[in-house]
Amino acid sequence: MPIFMDRHDVSEEVTAVHVAQLHQEDLKIEHKFDCKGLTYWFDGNRKTAFCLIEAPNKEAIQKMHDQAHGELPHKIIEVDENLVESFLGRIEDPESNKNNGLKIINESGYRIIMIIESNSYLNRLESNQFGLFTQKFHKSILKSIKYFKGSIVKSDNNNYLVSFKSVSNAVSCALKISYNIKYTTPKFDLAYRKVNIALSSGAPVTDNENIFEDTIVLATRMCEIVKNRLVISNEVKELYKNENRNAIIDTKLIKVLNIKDEKFLTQLMESIKKTWSKPNFKVGNLSKQLGYSKSQLYRKLKGLTGKSPNNFMREFRLQKALKLLHEQYGNISEIAYETGFNSPAYFSKCFIKKFGIRPSIYTKQHIVNF
Repeated sequence: MPIFMDRHDVSEEVTAVHVAQLHQEDLKIEHKFDCKGLTYWFDGNRKTAFCLIEAPNKEAIQKMHDQAHGELPHKIIEVDENLVESFLGRIEDPESNKNNGLKIINESGYRIIMIIESNSYLNRLESNQFGLFTQKFHKSILKSIKYFKGSIVKSDNNNYLVSFKSVSNAVSCALKISYNIKYTTPKFDLAYRKVNIALSSGAPVTDNENIFEDTIVLATRMCEIVKNRLVISNEVKELYKNENRNAIIDTKLIKVLNIKDEKFLTQLMESIKKTWSKPNFKVGNLSKQLGYSKSQLYRKLKGLTGKSPNNFMREFRLQKALKLLHEQYGNISEIAYETGFNSPAYFSKCFIKKFGIRPSIYTKQHIVNF
């Protein structure tokens, strides 16, 4: 049977005791709707509650809540229990609550999400050296995440998705990983040896359909788009200040996006999602879509990414092409056209300029059985 998580936005008067009582009412009648309440989270400061329920469908959850107490959820999404456990640390009541009569859980579902991205796709070391580099690199990251009590949600050879309860631990972990990079990467070929880290914060259920989707999307965009190697959202900065008695973030080490930059980044990427693969894309069209003049767009994009609009779009397409190469989407000509380049020859020229290697040679050296 599928598992769902719902979100309840409650009034200021509601306390952890009230939520526990409502949860108890659900448990009394859950069998009537073939539901099973697994656990819940309640954030007294943000006045949000999240219930984890095994149920045949969303409608059964709505009916159960309605009959039990009338407090209907504002949103219900289907979730993977393994992801829930990785993000939130549990899929059942905390040990301290299991044997009590009234299960009062005053634990927030809010999390700090870290995205780590390396560009080891472009590693040009010999295989034995690459293995040594990879082992050392990942060992260092895993050690830092464990020390600062992070939970790895997903990982592969190039990326990590990590969840933290504590913003202080998340920021400290990001700084530690950034500092250790110089000891875990070769001294030569540094231009191709880059690791970007981004932190954002949010709730597990919003208006979207996937758990922590808003938070992950923002962190991923910051990680991939912003020119700085370590970036945090404005909310992470504020949470850090609150948790550390107004401690100031060292902006020499960490780039803090302000609210305007976050809004611009979101608008930019939502617009580019619709146009990036079209060969007839023009910067003038993008500036109109975003409501900026060409000069305003240039200044804002240059300040955020370090690139002009044309260069930004070209490199964005190249990164998409690189991903398609690794997914073995098609041959080089097909990928060139798919990613908005007018010709395979121009695509190869841009690829060489960006990555220092022909795409044909790259596929032979780096992609097995291409």
